[in-house]
Amino acid sequence: MLRTSRYLLCLALVSVCLNCGCGTRARSDHPVPATMFPVVVFSDFHFNPLDTPAQCPVLAAADVSAWAGMLQASSTTLPKWHEDTNYRLFVLALASIQQNLGESPVVIFSGDLLVHKISNLFYENCAGLTTGQTPSAQDVANMQAFANKTALFVMQQVRASIGNVPVMFVVGNNDSYTGLGPDSIFLANAVEPYYTNFVNGTPADYPEFFNSFTAGGYFSAEPLGTNLKVISLNTNLFAASPPIPGLPSNDSAAYAELAWLDATLASAQSAGQKVWLLMHVPPGADTCTTAENLANGGSLTTATAAMMWGSAYQESFLQILAKYPGVITFTLAGHTHRDEYRILSSSQVLDIPPSISPYLGNDPAFEIYSFTQDTFVPTDYQSLNYDLATAPAQFNSYYTFSSAYAMQGPLDASLEQLYPQLVTNSAKQALYMGKYNSGNNGQYSSGNTSENWNPVSNTNWPVFACGIGKMSQADFIDCVNSY
Repeated sequence: MLRTSRYLLCLALVSVCLNCGCGTRARSDHPVPATMFPVVVFSDFHFNPLDTPAQCPVLAAADVSAWAGMLQASSTTLPKWHEDTNYRLFVLALASIQQNLGESPVVIFSGDLLVHKISNLFYENCAGLTTGQTPSAQDVANMQAFANKTALFVMQQVRASIGNVPVMFVVGNNDSYTGLGPDSIFLANAVEPYYTNFVNGTPADYPEFFNSFTAGGYFSAEPLGTNLKVISLNTNLFAASPPIPGLPSNDSAAYAELAWLDATLASAQSAGQKVWLLMHVPPGADTCTTAENLANGGSLTTATAAMMWGSAYQESFLQILAKYPGVITFTLAGHTHRDEYRILSSSQVLDIPPSISPYLGNDPAFEIYSFTQDTFVPTDYQSLNYDLATAPAQFNSYYTFSSAYAMQGPLDASLEQLYPQLVTNSAKQALYMGKYNSGNNGQYSSGNTSENWNPVSNTNWPVFACGIGKMSQADFIDCVNSY
């Protein structure tokens, strides 16, 4: 009851502030009506503390409270495309998130705090190991401690930037010691920092969070009161990739999570709650890998149509969602680093925001969603990006969905309506292709070794178009081959 009252008060204050113009935070370029509230959404920081590799031993020995000063002195240039987020870009991103926070009562982070291959970076730059050398038990322990410090540093810096606003998050595949997803050791080490620095919840709610998070990296929370439940999944368990070390069985852990999801949705439905469903690795096709597989031509086959999840997990997941029509009002993923979406069913659309990290050749970006106060349904979003080629002082407004695509109404319905238009309307197709990489739209040419280009082209467009609307591998293959 206390949390509900606090949320109603928050919404009342939001309404007053939006009507009267009070508050000290800067507004985004996309004003939110008084019947709406904004939510800042960001993904895939992939923060690299080793922008200066020689600093590794010093950082490893220092308390994390000293890191900001040390990193500020050493991180003097922005990362290039195909590099991860260094301290300078990290500070720019947090400053822009803070500037555009407005009256967001909650923010969402869809996974991957840590730099790609953090273990390799540590072993090379701190332990002095070369490729092929086996780390000792002490090396492994030191690497894990360094990864824990890095994750804690990112969380604390986010918290310092956004104040007391809860951060609803998911664990990414790189939020781990392996890059394949968190094992039980990482989850046990991270549970308290995540709860304290991100969820910002009450001590009374911690035991439930602790039990589900340490069991498999998933949890539910009610950051805005009892009318809304946020469900955070660990979809790294469903990924069509090698098993995660440290787990007894990916299969048993994955199906335990799916059973938990089913029960949690049933509970929300019984309570009359709406649900926001968050995940990192999305279901459906791995479109970029598939496009690479088809680069030399030919028809798409089961061997070349790469998928994000194991087919049995995806089928079970979609069957569970179908049992609860109208309960889930917002579904979000991350992982791909691209500005895209996927239609899970006739009533469910999955949004995927772009990444802060430019690791895949994209420009850094994040988004601000507008939600209705009474139904928790998204109606629009604004994208803000950082043009690495020109290096402006801050992230700037890139586009607003409703204006760019001439769409109005609930966002899911608009995205469903947009899908056939992307096939028949060349202008909207070109717009979607251009926004996919969040601003870095160089095109591939023979002999171009920099790989700084938008992966979507007129030639491979069927792969990306079918990846929006076709979830199963068989339907995806048929769609591409008959496009």
